Amino acid sequence: MRLGSAPLTCTHTTDHPTIHTPVPHKEITMPLHNNHASLINNTAPHIHDPAIVQDHDGSYAVFGTHRMFAHSDDLVHWSPLTNNLTRNPEAELGAIWEQWPASPTNPDLRGNTWAPDVIWNPTMHRWCMYLSLNGDDLRSVIVLLVAEELTGDWTYVGPVVYSGFTGQDIARTDANDVLREAAATSSPMDAARILDVARYMSRKDTRINAIDAAPVLCEDGTMWLAFGSWFAGIWMLRLDPATGLRDRSIRYPLIRDTTGNASVSDPYYGVKIAGGYWNSGEGAYLVQRDGWWFLMLSYGWLGRTGGYQVREFRARSPLGPFVDMHGNPAIALGETPHNETGRTGVRMLSSVHWHDGSDAIEVSQGHNSVLQRNDGRMFLVYHTRFADRFHSDDDEDFDMRVRELVMTDNGWLAVSPALYRGEPMQPVDMADIPGDYDIIIHDPTTCFTGDTDDTGRREGVGIPQAITLQADGRIICGEAVAFSDTNGLTAPRMTDGAPTCGLWRFAARARPGLPEDDAGPVIGSAHAASDIVMHLNGIPYHMRAGAQPHDAAPARILLTGVGCNQAVWGVRRG
Repeated sequence: MRLGSAPLTCTHTTDHPTIHTPVPHKEITMPLHNNHASLINNTAPHIHDPAIVQDHDGSYAVFGTHRMFAHSDDLVHWSPLTNNLTRNPEAELGAIWEQWPASPTNPDLRGNTWAPDVIWNPTMHRWCMYLSLNGDDLRSVIVLLVAEELTGDWTYVGPVVYSGFTGQDIARTDANDVLREAAATSSPMDAARILDVARYMSRKDTRINAIDAAPVLCEDGTMWLAFGSWFAGIWMLRLDPATGLRDRSIRYPLIRDTTGNASVSDPYYGVKIAGGYWNSGEGAYLVQRDGWWFLMLSYGWLGRTGGYQVREFRARSPLGPFVDMHGNPAIALGETPHNETGRTGVRMLSSVHWHDGSDAIEVSQGHNSVLQRNDGRMFLVYHTRFADRFHSDDDEDFDMRVRELVMTDNGWLAVSPALYRGEPMQPVDMADIPGDYDIIIHDPTTCFTGDTDDTGRREGVGIPQAITLQADGRIICGEAVAFSDTNGLTAPRMTDGAPTCGLWRFAARARPGLPEDDAGPVIGSAHAASDIVMHLNGIPYHMRAGAQPHDAAPARILLTGVGCNQAVWGVRRG
């Protein structure tokens, strides 16, 4: 969306399910590298699917696909983290690899250790790593490894959840026993439905892929594991804190969705919280903040032109129901082709070309994790590819990125426009907020394609637009324009200057009795935090202002917020 265009109404839209012929999901095997250390750049680790963890001593570790691990003391400078998994994964994982995922068409363990995540288990007094061993045709298994120290070494414990089984080989997994236990405590009719494994044969029903594990520790001490990718969606299983494995005492009923075509609760996989029907969506991550549980998913495909992006939902419970700003559910009720350009979920990031060109254009940003630091600050950690860093035969040039997360006054997480360089966002005085800004709106309906339009602009790459936040509460943008009030019956006249394209104010909670989305003068307002509401082209954006270095420039005022299921960034000019 371009600023100053015709007013855009923020309607509560839903991506309505349609039926289409599915295109097979392209499985990606990332290239392997022999030199681990050479890929851990000092400030930009070459890590895919990064999971960030803070150690007891305050330092940080990141764990990524293909056992690419890194360590840092400041979230800025990184060094390689090596242990027994990086040196010799076969010693711990070889047996379970041969037992389930290995096949003649997919024989390599080292190329199939995907997306680990790590959590401290206070009951076990151990670090627990949940890692996926990926196989062909969704024949995967998430396993548990434990360590006394975050840096390792790691000891294999056992499998947590399998996928890709059929009626002929289900006995080689624990699914057979779990389903029989559930059937034994059910009515004869329900037992027959539970034991019918036909639902596990359909990728639009309950044939999931057991990858992208995301463990969750709740305040009451219960533990859950989110997992899944595309196909049958994202699921949650209860873990036993005493073992770190599946809690076999928990029973999940078999419940179908309102269409009757897919399960939303399953005796083996637990509770569905997002996705399904072969729609894109993977790399789930959950984080709790201020009474809300936030679910982040990566829509699209991870390649450079695949439209990979992070969408945000929230709920009051880790089991959902998760919805976006419009109330659209994270769970799909049918096929939605190209949901990466749909309006479901709050789009948190997009591709941006800043005017000074100082920062590489990020594309396909996703598979994030979230760090809740001991001091209360939050950070989004994700991998990204780049518009201009690729070769015709290699689309796999990616780096890890870290940006700060803040809460808006209406309870959504927003991402800082600045890459984190060691200086977090600082509060700013209200009097300093009026001024000139470059604004980017992260349009959920577009993504980088690698093509250019008729004007030479790159499709799916946002270009900042200049606005001015006036001290009297007006937002002006563009230049003086000529217009006619009477449809050509009189001569056009010129505006005195840039036209008004919106209004802004400090957040309503500082002014008792003011409606949440009311816009009024700024003068006379009082607010302890740097929260503002910006009405731009008819859309209210709830935003946080703060000072932070942006690119190579010193600290300047930044704006970040959300509205109408899309994020908006602002960077003070000058």
